[in-house]
Amino acid sequence: MDILLVPGFWLDGDSWAPVAGPLEAAGHRVHPLTLPGKESVDADRAGIGLRDHVDAVVARIDALDDGPVVLVGHSGGGAIIHAATDARPDRVARAVYVDSGPLGEGGVINDEIPTDGPDAPLPPWEFFEDEDLTDLTEQLRAAFRAHAVPEPARVTSDPQHLHDERRFDVPVTVIACEFPGDQLRQWIAAGHPFVAELARIRDVDIVDLPTGHWPQLTRPADLAEALVAAVGR
Repeated sequence: MDILLVPGFWLDGDSWAPVAGPLEAAGHRVHPLTLPGKESVDADRAGIGLRDHVDAVVARIDALDDGPVVLVGHSGGGAIIHAATDARPDRVARAVYVDSGPLGEGGVINDEIPTDGPDAPLPPWEFFEDEDLTDLTEQLRAAFRAHAVPEPARVTSDPQHLHDERRFDVPVTVIACEFPGDQLRQWIAAGHPFVAELARIRDVDIVDLPTGHWPQLTRPADLAEALVAAVGR
């Protein structure tokens, strides 16, 4: 199976290194993506919006053979893989959301992140909730900040646009980190707007991986195991 790994904010394709090896060992072809404007700290991010990131994922799908693919999106990458699924619902065998979920029509990923012109740099740790930072040690924080690349500012605030309701037929796995799976199920049952798009998907598997918002840093072996299992479904 071809697996496209889409990083969250401030991360590039190399951030998937801790999980790529186990996926390859399980016999899969792994494609960690570095999205436009995230090639380096010095990259030009002016004019890059959410759709540019979606289009980059769709282009990679189209560049592969005609077989099915699995899309994995971490954090803000969840919105991106959902739009890519919407664009190519006949190609995506499963979408896996790592501490993230599908973003519905008109939603934005996070327009509260501070920006600096065309850039949205990694904010100070005080910007995040305590749940985000669970298990993120001082050593991990230092390594993360040393390698962080600013997100294109428009990606944080551009509205999502979707077109094909066949996206709801694509099976989904949610790897729940900050919020336990039971909490997500309660929100779905209660019709909470936070999970409105997720609630419309017909086949949803929720897997608990309790840690903070960056499991590829805090629990990489467990995340790799969860991804291998999700793809195997």
